[in-house]
Amino acid sequence: MNRYSLIKLCVCILFAFVGANVNAQDNVIDEVVWVVGDEAILKSDVENERLNAMYEDRRFDGDPYCVIPEELAVQKLFLHQAEIDSVVVSDQEVIQEVERQTAWLMERIGSKEKMEEYYNKTSTQIREMLRENIRNGLIVQQMQRKLVGDIKLTPAEVRNYFKDLPSDSIPSIPTQVEVQIITREPKVKEEEIDRIKKTLRDFTDRIYKGESFSMLARFYSEDPGSARRGGEYGFMGRGQLTPEFANVVFNLTDPKKVSKVFETEYGYHIAQLIEKRGDRVSYRHILMKPKVDEEEINTALNKLDTLANDIRKGKVTFDEAATWISQDKDTRNNHGLLANSETGTSRFEMQHLAGLVSQELAKVVEGMQIGEVSKPFTMINSRGKEVCAIVKLKNRIDAHKATITEDYQRLKEMVTAKKSEEKIQKWILEKQKNTYVRINPNWAKCDFKYPGWIKK
Repeated sequence: MNRYSLIKLCVCILFAFVGANVNAQDNVIDEVVWVVGDEAILKSDVENERLNAMYEDRRFDGDPYCVIPEELAVQKLFLHQAEIDSVVVSDQEVIQEVERQTAWLMERIGSKEKMEEYYNKTSTQIREMLRENIRNGLIVQQMQRKLVGDIKLTPAEVRNYFKDLPSDSIPSIPTQVEVQIITREPKVKEEEIDRIKKTLRDFTDRIYKGESFSMLARFYSEDPGSARRGGEYGFMGRGQLTPEFANVVFNLTDPKKVSKVFETEYGYHIAQLIEKRGDRVSYRHILMKPKVDEEEINTALNKLDTLANDIRKGKVTFDEAATWISQDKDTRNNHGLLANSETGTSRFEMQHLAGLVSQELAKVVEGMQIGEVSKPFTMINSRGKEVCAIVKLKNRIDAHKATITEDYQRLKEMVTAKKSEEKIQKWILEKQKNTYVRINPNWAKCDFKYPGWIKK
């Protein structure tokens, strides 16, 4: 008997012993609820996905006990095809995503201990669960990209699609802005830097005397992304860290030692090695940021106020000032023009400007006219530092119904997404016809998205 036949026989036996209703299954340790090909979907798989969805604030369009098994079944169709086509992902890619999601879960739930309690698993078991799910998810993404990779649209196809759209289906484009910025970092006094360094050296002494690095990080670190996890981020590659930070943590060799105080663009740190795995390192750190004196902030604001007046009088252009005076290293080589990291363009919807750059900046830009230079203001930049800034509204595209001339790229993305979805839907329906599927009768009374699961 081959493996496929054996699996089918075992599954049939399992289904024969399953008689309880889905809503009354709490006394069942685990059970097979679907089989797709020679792969089983367990009740525990569904429960794990449901728990993950709760913490991702995901809302289901229907009963989760119908939606989730079908999603897992579709995933198995892609995984089977990926195996045939030899589609794989690298271990490094999987590990990176496991560490990112583990850190996100600990931050969202509150702590490593609360995460373990929530899932009723050890952190090692949770990582293993995530590892398999993430590997499968990445493989499915690659398989989907392979299936739709040959979709190429001509301008004529995009125009024809747009021309045939009913007027009530034409997408609305929110107001977008293009913004130039000049920033100055208020000078930090030497006494404040000395205070920060002394505090961090005191922490090091306390750690060597027996206090917990993790506990000190929770109480004192000013890195919100890691403080509540005791200063830990999980395993990181050198390219994921700033050069100054990587040079320190990758040179640590003894987990019992604490690094010397060192500086990065985020502030001052001490770090401790947890573990090294090849070209990745796990560490914990404490970050402290020097406080800027109010007098220095006012000095920087006054200088920017003078510069803004010179720009308005035509003594210097905003482009020139941004290139030669701004301390914003991300924009000064592009005349101060902010770039949207999500779209790869210089256009921002207002909510994205607030979320990706700064809420303070978005409030200033909201009431500006095109070409206007703002008054100086303070904001927290992407590195968590308080800086002083002036901005110029280079352009504003008011909210409007999409047009082929103004929004061609957006419409092209829309048509590409539609054709990709249609191609994948067609592939799933074809794959269903040629795949063995068996559903536990107690889990079959659903209005499935793809009705072909139950053969007539």
